[in-house]
Amino acid sequence: MRFLFDENLSHRLVHLLADVVPGSQHPRGVDLLGATDDNIWRYAAGTGLVIVSKDDDFRQRALLYGPPPKVVWLAVGNAGTRAIAQHIRQNLLAISGFVQDPEAAVLILPRR
Repeated sequence: MRFLFDENLSHRLVHLLADVVPGSQHPRGVDLLGATDDNIWRYAAGTGLVIVSKDDDFRQRALLYGPPPKVVWLAVGNAGTRAIAQHIRQNLLAISGFVQDPEAAVLILPRR
């Protein structure tokens, strides 16, 4: 399991979560900064990455087209980078189960 964090999330998440999701990426690190949602979508699908986003566009795209790629949608409002990293860590078991389910397209992780 590897993530592609959406541009609306900090590139620091790659480092903050490297111990639990090694090989994750951010558009900033793979020359996709400012890319269209379609380009991000195709890149994630082609490289086996799970898109992690707070942007509703990817959630809607996942529901419309289905996987791949899969989308983890963070419904966390204006949470900071460290809070988002902690939220992902706390939900790794649910994320792992979601990634392994071939039928699942989107996982919504609300703030608790």
